[in-house]
Amino acid sequence: MSNTWKYERAKSAIDARIKEVETVEIVDYKRDTSLESIPRNKAYRMNAVHLYLDILNVDDMLHCTETEGETCHKRTLRFLNLHYRAVDRVLHDADARRVDFHNQRLHAVVSKPYGDASEADRVNRAVAIAKMISDVVAETGDDDEHIPNAKVRIGIDTGKALAVNNGRNGNREPLFLGRPANMAAKIASNRKAEGIYLSNEARVAIGLSTLDDAKVYTMALTAAEIANCEEEADLGLSKDALVEAWREDNKKHPIGAFSFSRASPPLQDLDITVLTPANSRRMDTVSLYADIDNFTAYVNKNIDDNAEDVVRTLHVIRSELDRVLSRDFAGRRIRFIGDCIHGHVMEGTAFTTDTEDTVSTATLCSGGLRSSFDLALERLADNDIDADDLGLAIGFEYGPTSITRLGIHGKRVRCSTGRAVTESEEQQKRCLGTETAIGQTAYDSGPASVRKLFGSNRKKAGLTYDDVLEALTADNNKIAKSASAELYAVASPAIARASETILRPHAKG
Repeated sequence: MSNTWKYERAKSAIDARIKEVETVEIVDYKRDTSLESIPRNKAYRMNAVHLYLDILNVDDMLHCTETEGETCHKRTLRFLNLHYRAVDRVLHDADARRVDFHNQRLHAVVSKPYGDASEADRVNRAVAIAKMISDVVAETGDDDEHIPNAKVRIGIDTGKALAVNNGRNGNREPLFLGRPANMAAKIASNRKAEGIYLSNEARVAIGLSTLDDAKVYTMALTAAEIANCEEEADLGLSKDALVEAWREDNKKHPIGAFSFSRASPPLQDLDITVLTPANSRRMDTVSLYADIDNFTAYVNKNIDDNAEDVVRTLHVIRSELDRVLSRDFAGRRIRFIGDCIHGHVMEGTAFTTDTEDTVSTATLCSGGLRSSFDLALERLADNDIDADDLGLAIGFEYGPTSITRLGIHGKRVRCSTGRAVTESEEQQKRCLGTETAIGQTAYDSGPASVRKLFGSNRKKAGLTYDDVLEALTADNNKIAKSASAELYAVASPAIARASETILRPHAKG
């Protein structure tokens, strides 16, 4: 059944996920402990430095042509692939861990040297790695392919976080929850200027003075401060050697030309594990982001004395959001990004996307996500699991989308890019934890019923599935009417049986 959300179906799925994490084990991270394939009911407490890198000129690549055709997508994907390979090479040789590479954003962790007393050493090392990355990607463009060097902004924070499993099936990798990962990401995603920026916690660790909150985002480390960190860290790496190694990697494992074919609906059937640059997908879709609001504060509050409930809450909510997107609305999850899910929805045929139907389905899906989120909080509370004051911020946008995997064979990462992808994240960011926002293109090209629902501000609070279904059905929305009919068709036999039982004469009657 597609495009329908049902209370009992969601409740059954949520209760099953709660049962999976009845018992949770929290372990302090030890030297050289493997973080691969962490069980869903286990987490590691780790003191480490978190580094987030944001490539500032990715939007320039997506807008390198006036029309968002194949050319700008091919250049953007090659741009990301070249710089991803370069960054991965630096992290490998510096003995740091890549956690995630999501489009223009990289997350890495520096856990060595181990121990609380080594925090300054880790911060110095992280700054030196950040500087090396900046220097290397400044030389890894490709003039022949019109690929510029990357302009990067890097945020760094230090502290305690929880390492848990991220992803499902063959797409598992560690995920870090807590302030240092979140703060480093916030500093990096300011998107205003290049440089290396430290949180006050990281600054204090290496003997620098603290800054006003606003200046944390605007005052980059000086050349002298970076040089001091490099001297203390003594990485023993050469920029020229790293660039040459990167070039050799590209010779041995050429990226090749990007070639697109179209994915057929439903997108839930798209096998991302087989995608490569030469076997990429491109079609018009809705890109959707749903982010758990206030989750970092929730982690910080519970990381020492109630970390088990953090693991339970994250597992239950993310699993249910994934189920709603992929099962109830036949969409495709691209990845989990911390406490956020990113995916795509598409209606149409093997040859064309039906724009109005796609926007309508995405709107119903956003309502289903919120209904399941609210129900998950309710069921967690009923099982004495502290889920605190969490919310869900949802944003979506419509447009051309390319889906592929980047990197070297054996180390490829998922990538979904397009102007709609970056804009859907921006729509999510303008929402509070009760709100859903629609992008301008989806608003303009979708049906009138969707525009009426969201209003001129393109944002609305409290949109559950029932709210969306009722509003769209009342305005004769085709997808909503079909969903209503499908729900009624399932419910009517039970109603008929109940009526028959009530009205049937007694045996003696």
